[in-house]
Amino acid sequence: MGDRITAMACTSRGGGAGSGTLARFPTNVVHMRIISFNANGLRSAATKGFFDWFTAQNADVLCVQETKAQEHQLAGPEFLPAGYKAWFRDASTKKGYSGVAIYARREPDEVRTALGWPDFDEEGRYIEARFGQLSVVSFYIPSGSSGDERQGFKFKVMDWLAPVLDEWRRSGRHYVLCGDWNIVRSRLDIKNWTSNQKNSGCLPPERDWLNGMCVDDGGWVDAYRALHPEGQDYTWWSNRGAARANNVGWRIDYQFVTPSLRDRLKACSIYREQRFSDHAPFTVDYT
Repeated sequence: MGDRITAMACTSRGGGAGSGTLARFPTNVVHMRIISFNANGLRSAATKGFFDWFTAQNADVLCVQETKAQEHQLAGPEFLPAGYKAWFRDASTKKGYSGVAIYARREPDEVRTALGWPDFDEEGRYIEARFGQLSVVSFYIPSGSSGDERQGFKFKVMDWLAPVLDEWRRSGRHYVLCGDWNIVRSRLDIKNWTSNQKNSGCLPPERDWLNGMCVDDGGWVDAYRALHPEGQDYTWWSNRGAARANNVGWRIDYQFVTPSLRDRLKACSIYREQRFSDHAPFTVDYT
């Protein structure tokens, strides 16, 4: 991979990648690369060179959160690298808010953009691309940092989403859930653990919910944590002060996979060399 990816304690793989047959994954694919990225405004990230970087990564799928745009505003060639197609779920409640997208080399068999709860769906927080028996999802779980009302909505989303995720995990399909979940799992995932115990994203009920998804016996697999059980890397840094320069961050961007894909996890990378957003792109390689 040369200097294209700063691994931050993650391993990286050299040479070519990303040309696996998505529709037949995981049985016949040789390699697959998936990137998750909260853009905090995809038009802004593009002006900072994100798509130039992305083109060099040889990825099969890109999951974006916080596009902060309507689909027609992302129709230009500067937003669509050669060889890829893109699918979007915009927020219909407020323009320039939230929004998710999936970019892929291969056209999915099906794209889904709603889970059946308008309060969640209309904020543009879910899109799923189905390739045979593999589903790749781009999720943007609400933040509660703006106040009690949004924190309350976040808790409602967690309660509502839990049985959906359980159903997916037991369905027999292979799932990769990418996205910004706005929750850390443990003190390994946040620089200032003690001082954030009463702040959204590090609240005990939030952590209990997320960790409850990832029980050792058949739960969702946190790709980064499976590859690096003691890793202390972050994917988001506050814009306040010198948080990024001092690496005072949070790990809130994940790829969760069904247990069937645990043995397919090969390597992961968190790219920090360039600043496209307040989040860093998170890449996982699957064999």
